[in-house]
Amino acid sequence: MKSVCVFCGSRDGAHAIYKEAARELGKQLAEKGIRLVYGAGNVGLMGELAASVLANGGEVYGAIPKSMVEREWAHKGITKMEVVETMHQRKAIMADWADAFIVLPGGIGTMEEFFEVWTWGQLGLHNKPYGILNVEGFYDPLIQFLRHMVEHKFIDQTHFDQLKISSNPNELLEKLGIGMKA
Repeated sequence: MKSVCVFCGSRDGAHAIYKEAARELGKQLAEKGIRLVYGAGNVGLMGELAASVLANGGEVYGAIPKSMVEREWAHKGITKMEVVETMHQRKAIMADWADAFIVLPGGIGTMEEFFEVWTWGQLGLHNKPYGILNVEGFYDPLIQFLRHMVEHKFIDQTHFDQLKISSNPNELLEKLGIGMKA
C-alpha cells in the first residue's frame, strides 16, 4: 500500500479535536511512508492534514478543479497537484491514485465522495479498503443509520463489514492493512 485518499472537511468544524485528529492521521501516514491523496485544499481539515503530512516528511498528491484554484483554495506547497476542469475528474484522479480511502469529519462534499467510493467497491469497480475515522463519535449517528439500513435489507451485512471504523488513526490504518514504512 503506497497511498491513501482522505476525504474531509474544508472547514475546521466545531471542536479542536477534529484538527488534532487530522494532524495525527497526517503524521501517521508520513511515518508509515504512505502518500496522502486528497482534494488539494489549503483550508479546514484538508489544509491541516496536508500540512501535517508535509511537516513529517511525507508526500501529498492533490487534485483540484480550476475554479477552486482561481478562488485561491489550492495548497501551493504539496508534492504534486493536478488541476482539472470538473469535480468528476477530481474524484476519478483521486480514486485512481489511491490504494485505500479514509473519511474524517466533514460535510456534504465529504459524504458524497466517501459514499461514491464505497458504492464503487460494492459494485466491484475497485477492491480497495475504506474506513471511517470516527473522531469523538462524530459519525455515530451515521453508523447507527447504516446499521438500520442493514437491518432493513438495503445494505448487505458483508458490505457493511467491509467498512472499517475506528476512533484511533493508527488503529484504523492497521484495520485497512496499512503497515509500517518499508
